[in-house]
Amino acid sequence: MRFFSDNAAAAHPAVIEAIAASNRLDTAYDGDEWSRRLDGAFSDLFERQVRALWVTTGTAANCLALAALCPPHGAIICHKDAHIENDEAGAPGFYASGAKLMLVEGPGAKVTPEAVEAAVGRVRKDVHQVQPKALSITNASEYGLAYSAAEVGALGDLARARGLGFHMDGARFANAIVSTGESPADVTWRAGVDALSFGFVKNGGLNAEALILFRTELADEIAIRRKRAGHLLSKGRMLAAQMLAMLDNELWLDNARAANAAARSIATAAGERLVYPVEANEIFVRVTAEEAAALRAQGFDFYDWGPGQIRLVTSWDQAGEPIERLAAAIASL
Repeated sequence: MRFFSDNAAAAHPAVIEAIAASNRLDTAYDGDEWSRRLDGAFSDLFERQVRALWVTTGTAANCLALAALCPPHGAIICHKDAHIENDEAGAPGFYASGAKLMLVEGPGAKVTPEAVEAAVGRVRKDVHQVQPKALSITNASEYGLAYSAAEVGALGDLARARGLGFHMDGARFANAIVSTGESPADVTWRAGVDALSFGFVKNGGLNAEALILFRTELADEIAIRRKRAGHLLSKGRMLAAQMLAMLDNELWLDNARAANAAARSIATAAGERLVYPVEANEIFVRVTAEEAAALRAQGFDFYDWGPGQIRLVTSWDQAGEPIERLAAAIASL
């Protein structure tokens, strides 16, 4: 009964079927019939013309976008607990040829306009300091909190005023959208976002993530960067097919609804043990070391998350008995 990461979840049967259907001779790289459909499919979803590129990992999606938004001599503002800071092994600096990360604080790993303004204000406008050139936020955040369209919009206004490129790490974008009930367009480009890493692997995909460019002029440069970084797959149609299958009949939203509902069941059982509100599919629970050991002894797998707390992550395929058993186990502590 694994709750350590939604990365470990099964790929959805529709995704496997789509890969099988694409397993035939077609043009290589991204000239195939599936890859050619991506721009249109995502443009329909976001209610405007976008460019959509497939990549194999969220790290690649994040860092290809940031490399296009931030020059090597610039800085990317992000939360100190952001995935690009703590879990990507320096990849942003690697992809962006030396750009640095400028870290800010914020409740629940969410970036606030006040924190961004303060970070920008601390930098002298001279050649001796790295100048901020981009802003990156994670939706849902590393602590499972969803940004509203208004919150993203406030950051977008500030990014435009300060001349910052604006990137959203949407590894759990589907969970955030389901949580707020707001449209994908309202939470992204209408709020000033330039590029979105649209996560599929955590939500039922196999090995495909989408990089959505609302500033479509960035697409040609990023396509070259993708090739140079070793992420232009010969059989890219199998990545594109996965994403099209997930978008079909809103499967991406159905999967996120299932994961979020499972998280709410566990949150109800946790009660006052919750460290943060549960707005997506991550639950942070206060437990003692002995209580954590007792849960593991019952077969539950999860991450310790600092002294006195654990992180539980639900996925699209965990409804029913595993959720009920975990909820009962937590309630009985």
